[in-house]
This record gives sequence, C-alpha cells and structure tokens, in this order.
Amino acid sequence: MGLSWYLGVVGLVVLVSTASSVHGMTCQQALTELIPCRPFLIAVAPSPTAPCCTGVSDVKAAASTTEARRDLCECFEKNAPAYGVKPEKAKLLPGLCGVTVPVPIDPSVNCAT
Repeated sequence: MGLSWYLGVVGLVVLVSTASSVHGMTCQQALTELIPCRPFLIAVAPSPTAPCCTGVSDVKAAASTTEARRDLCECFEKNAPAYGVKPEKAKLLPGLCGVTVPVPIDPSVNCAT
C-alpha cells in the first residue's frame, strides 16, 4: 500500500496525477507527507499521530493557491479509494490535527470549482 495511500485528505478529499506539481509539491510528495496518517485514515488507529498532523500542516501550507488546492484535491480524489481511505476518517483529520482547510473534506466535492 506504500506511498500513495490516499490521503484522501479528504476524503481529505481529493487530485490529478502523481507527476503533477502542487505549488512546488508534487502529488507524490503530498502523499508521502501523509504516510504517517494512513493508520488513522484506514481506521486502524483511533487518532492521528503528531507526525501525521505535521504532514497535514505541511501539505496545507504547500496548497496556498487555488490552482494548488485544485491539483491537491484531484490527487487525493484519485488516490484515496485505491488505498482504503475511509472518507469519514479523512473528514475528521484536519480538525483532529488543529488544521483549518479551505476545501471541504468530502468525496462528493467537485475539485474543478
């Protein structure tokens, strides 16, 4: 299940291709940042770890433009289902990490808007 597990951050939701750039961060890099979140996102761990929350914060910081957020959304949307990310867990992740995200964490989000 390796590097590309999600993230779903969103279900955190969300983005395009593992080679596309997300404001200086590729999709693959964003997914790698979120590897520590995988146990929580697949419902194995009851809460996210500190390294997970650091990754969430780092990915959010890299998604500072509308284009970057759109790309990140598409990256997560594309990768989350293949790695077993539970959308309900992805929705909880930002709040549990104390990170406010500008995009709703929901699989029904239209990344193009």
